[in-house]
Amino acid sequence: MYKKIILLSLFLLTSCISVETQEVNTPIPSNFVTATLPPTKSGFVPSTLTATPEIILTPTFAVTIDPNCTESAVLLRDVTILDGTLVKPGEKFTKTWEFLNNGSCPWIGYILKFAAGDQMSAPLSAPVPETLLKEKVLVSVELTAPSTNGSYTGYFTLNDPTGKDVPIGIEKTFWVKIIVGSGGVVPQATVSGNAPTVSSGTSGNCSASQNAGYVNQIASAINQERASAGLPALTINSILTNAAQAHAADMACSGRISHTGSDGSSAYSRILAFGYSPSYSEEIIYGGGGPQAAMTWWMNDQIHRDAILNPTSTEMGVGYAYFANGSYGDYFVVELGSP
Repeated sequence: MYKKIILLSLFLLTSCISVETQEVNTPIPSNFVTATLPPTKSGFVPSTLTATPEIILTPTFAVTIDPNCTESAVLLRDVTILDGTLVKPGEKFTKTWEFLNNGSCPWIGYILKFAAGDQMSAPLSAPVPETLLKEKVLVSVELTAPSTNGSYTGYFTLNDPTGKDVPIGIEKTFWVKIIVGSGGVVPQATVSGNAPTVSSGTSGNCSASQNAGYVNQIASAINQERASAGLPALTINSILTNAAQAHAADMACSGRISHTGSDGSSAYSRILAFGYSPSYSEEIIYGGGGPQAAMTWWMNDQIHRDAILNPTSTEMGVGYAYFANGSYGDYFVVELGSP
């Protein structure tokens, strides 16, 4: 009996030790950190628990551009610096135009470019704000007036990302026209013969200005193109010049670009009325830009190019008129013919 009691006591003692061993916590060294302990520094975030920043997605809209879309613009108005505005010598100013994109191509990456005439410190190019179909847009350029009194005109083009000119109606250029100083005037050309006064078609007479320099530039450019094509130069004929000048003034005063005069006359009937009896004749016209713009348009249009390079022509007359209140500003007429 005594032995049994001892064995039972040992058994109970062993069981008690076993239980105590499971419950006793082993002391943890002071420099040991477990995953359940708080961070040692305020604000510390373990690398494995770095918070992912919230990403806010902004919706974007893709613009599909048809490779076969057509480009076209309408010049709606001069927002600032109307034609003939008086500007002080050396004055800085901003010229702004308003356009309508009436083609089928969205204007993305389009630019304004200086084309010809008086640059007035204009940049060679300036960005055009993105403009979707049938939207209006304001296009501006920073300019500086020349230091000498006089009349100045700068011509610009709208260009797509490939450098191609965007047609503006029947034109390719638009312009800024200023008069520097109170004494600025548009140069007057001396044309042989007496060109008739042309009625404006509304009320009173319209006094369209002439420019001998522009007339000479057109005549020289035409003969240069003919020389490049191996053709003889055209002789300036005073009768054709008078007929061309009269029709240029008529277009300026009637505010249109047309081979039909405001009185219903045709190109052929006009040169006959001025006293020229042709065996061959042809007329080319342009509105809205300077000599370079006119020549660029003509030489890039097959009908006008053929007229300039027609070997049948032996003579020509060039007319130019400017009317500040006209629809296009500048008007060019070239009468080509042979007696």
